[in-house]
Amino acid sequence: MGRGKLRIYLGAAPGVGKTYAMLSEGHRRVERGADCVVGFVEHHGRPRTEVMLHGLEQVERRALKYRDASFTEMDVDALLARRPAIALVDELAHTNVPGSRNAKRWQDVEELLRAGIDVVSTVNIQHLESLGDVVESITGVRQRETVPDEVVRRADQVELVDMSPQALRRRMAHGNIYRPEKVDAALSNYFRPGNLTALRELALLWVADRADEYLQQYRGEHDIRSTWQARERIVVGLTGGPEGRTLIRRAARMAAKGSGSEILAVYIARSDGLTAASPKELAVQRTLVEDLGGTFHHVIGDNIPDALLAFARGVNATQIVLGSSRRRSWQYVFGPGVGASVARDSGPDLDVHIVTHEEVAKGRGLPVVRSAARLGRTRIMAGWVVGTIFPVLLCLLLTHVEADLGIANDMLLFLALTVAAALLGGLWPALASAALGSLLLNYFFAPPLHRFTVSDPKNIVAIVVFFGVAVSVASVVDLAARRTHQAARLRAESEILSFLAGSVLRGETTLDALLERVRETFAMESVALLERAGDVEPWRPAGSVGPSPAARPEDADVDMPIGDHMALALSGRVLPAEDRRVLGAFAAQAAVVLDRQRLVGEAEEARRLAEGNRIRTALLAAVSHDLRTPLAAIKASVSSLRSDDVEWSEEDRAELLEGIEDGADRLDHLVGNLLDMSRLQTGTVTPLIREIDLDEVVPMALGGVPEDSVALDVPEALPMVAVDPGLLERTVANVVENAVKYSPAGERVLVAASCLGDRVEVRVVDRGRGVPDEAKDRIFAPFQRYGDAPRGAGVGLGLAVARGFAEAMEGTLTAEDTPGGGLTMVLTLRAVRGGRAPDRATVDGGEGTAAAAEPAEPAAFAVPAAPAEPTEPMELDHDRDRMTRQKAGPQ
Repeated sequence: MGRGKLRIYLGAAPGVGKTYAMLSEGHRRVERGADCVVGFVEHHGRPRTEVMLHGLEQVERRALKYRDASFTEMDVDALLARRPAIALVDELAHTNVPGSRNAKRWQDVEELLRAGIDVVSTVNIQHLESLGDVVESITGVRQRETVPDEVVRRADQVELVDMSPQALRRRMAHGNIYRPEKVDAALSNYFRPGNLTALRELALLWVADRADEYLQQYRGEHDIRSTWQARERIVVGLTGGPEGRTLIRRAARMAAKGSGSEILAVYIARSDGLTAASPKELAVQRTLVEDLGGTFHHVIGDNIPDALLAFARGVNATQIVLGSSRRRSWQYVFGPGVGASVARDSGPDLDVHIVTHEEVAKGRGLPVVRSAARLGRTRIMAGWVVGTIFPVLLCLLLTHVEADLGIANDMLLFLALTVAAALLGGLWPALASAALGSLLLNYFFAPPLHRFTVSDPKNIVAIVVFFGVAVSVASVVDLAARRTHQAARLRAESEILSFLAGSVLRGETTLDALLERVRETFAMESVALLERAGDVEPWRPAGSVGPSPAARPEDADVDMPIGDHMALALSGRVLPAEDRRVLGAFAAQAAVVLDRQRLVGEAEEARRLAEGNRIRTALLAAVSHDLRTPLAAIKASVSSLRSDDVEWSEEDRAELLEGIEDGADRLDHLVGNLLDMSRLQTGTVTPLIREIDLDEVVPMALGGVPEDSVALDVPEALPMVAVDPGLLERTVANVVENAVKYSPAGERVLVAASCLGDRVEVRVVDRGRGVPDEAKDRIFAPFQRYGDAPRGAGVGLGLAVARGFAEAMEGTLTAEDTPGGGLTMVLTLRAVRGGRAPDRATVDGGEGTAAAAEPAEPAAFAVPAAPAEPTEPMELDHDRDRMTRQKAGPQ
């Protein structure tokens, strides 16, 4: 009997339609004549899901008792006895009640599969075991019901049931998922748009990886070698050199431009110089690749280009990143190099990127001018050995050989040694070899022997020609070395000048970064940009990097004047004269960068002044109308009371006095908001942060609104928050008063608080007309009143002050739509670490399970609902001396 097949419907969150899709599949199987039964399906009171159960055979559940409570679970024994072809089993991650056949439902499913029964099941992405920490960081809820990833990966089919966050929230608001009393709380907590978007992305990426596994398996089974560009895969070819870090970071930036891109770094080992890698450097690069989310691969190949292309095509790569060759120019006679070979043979399905690089940790120093060191110390020593010792050995060898080769042949042999000395050591070893060879030829081989005289004129000519050729060859080799050195130096200078020009055009380099670049380029200990106001004024640093920078140009090892009152001072070593040209370019650029930074600061100051002017203009407009209106009412009431022409009744006098009091209150509120806005604009708000409970502050903020206009839900179990109590009270008061002002008559504003991870949220929910998305940020601007608010409704500072105070306490204040209509203000505050933890029994409890931690369906999210009418109204302080609440600007 073969193993059954497993099909899983995967969703991002409860309510996307997994169970409905599973039951629809069951109906299709039944219509095709298959023996399909329902092993376990929980409809959670959803009428549309319950209807889908009609017409499907259901295996009776097993009843269990646990802690004096009755539960029902899937009866595995009954299903095995029934032996259907297909079983529908909901909630794969479910934890069974103690006493069940297995601890987990996925273990029940494994038994059914081993018995040859096909299973169709459902699971949410947050229940995958490997994603537990990620989901907790997003939602603030730890998933205790999980299923091993391997169980889901082994499924024969995984189908994603997808739905946009907006559509899911609409479905929630319409009551298609939870009961009406739980809708608002669920939308405000777990089902927030950000949570749903992040969970949806997790589900999409997980399914994409699963599809990639199928694709690789299919390509392997069908021996497909060409690249299918289903997703971006970037292969980084490493040689083990320090430039590999640059290549890896460059590939990571390329991968970041496309969602779902993958980085694969490969090191191909081979027994030649190109693969003589440092194990320590390879370990560093492996760590870097893994930190950037990529993978490291070690491959053996005799031909590096072929092995690299074979690896890239084997992993279905789309791009290859290689570093520019480190070989010297003369080494290209042995072949075009790895980069050129890979680019030539890659074909149209692979893009090859050749990346220039600088060796890490070696700086960017220009080549140092040294007359002898151009060829390297080793080559120079070899040249001296060949030019001085080898002629003596050759002379001993020729004098002990009986055969007479003739002076011409002897001269050619000595010339060969001179040429070798010139090629190895340059001019001076070759000159020494030529001189020594001439003396040896004259003394041992030119008649008369053993005397430094030459009798035959032909031999004199031969020795002179020999010396001239030797000197010429040595001069040519030395000239070539100097030209190579100059070319390398000019190339380095051009690269630096190109960098400076590009940074000027892009405006990217900061002064500190530029000075650090100078320090690295010239291998200095410290660099400082100094300036002074006049010829006799003291120098002061405009910027510096490195330890102990010079305080005056004369204290530095190198100083480069920039105009009359600025200089670049370098400490560490004395630079050769040829380096000062590039240093001058750096100095000029430093002056430009400093001027640019100051201009940016002046522009910011001008913007701030313009904003201040705009606020002053708005303030004048407010004073001209909004402040004069209550003053006019007060003036009219006072004049009426002082009038001797009219005899006012007690009721009339009370009404006039009430008008005076109301006008004074409005005036106090307006002036308070104006002062608060002034403090925020000038940056003089200094919060006194301390740990406090929300239930100590929020009730005090409701003194400026009618008692029956607000429903309060602040659980005592919430953790403490780090806030300034006074600023928090003013913030909540402004937001609540704004919400009450725009709520319909008879509708209470809900003020609810909840804990999400390391944050505490205070949500002020009204049922007013709401605010369009494009205006949600605009309502927090000073002197803004949304819509056709009457002029007497305030100067439009309430929400601006509230957001300013919230940000001063390192919190946030944002606006969201209220499901069903209205606006919800969300005040997010920082919870105190180690403070009182929230009671999550209602969050972690599960429906139909004894130890469920957030089941996949509504029971998992039993978050606090909108409170019912309180049996006893909460005491509010109505003492006007303590009422510092402000009238908020309209929504």
